[in-house]
Amino acid sequence: MQLNDKQKKHLRSLAHDLKPVIQVGTGGISAGLASELNQTLEHHELIKAKVRVGDRDARNAAIDAMVTKSNACLVARIGNTAILYRRREKNPGIELP
Repeated sequence: MQLNDKQKKHLRSLAHDLKPVIQVGTGGISAGLASELNQTLEHHELIKAKVRVGDRDARNAAIDAMVTKSNACLVARIGNTAILYRRREKNPGIELP
């Protein structure tokens, strides 16, 4: 699913007050973390994730791996924080413009 700029702006405004619910450390994206990420996205649809890895390239690689493994859309990437969105299959809670 691709998001246009208007949809990304709307999702960023909704995510402003959210606290990070997933934290990725130097161990990277393990199978357990990928499973937790999928469950969290299924429950919340829109989440913030903190990525605490070495340098910028490693951080971007970890965020890309999270997006790939969870089949989510990257809404924004700000420093160590990524905002991810995946529409719920049943009973979606967020209406996109």
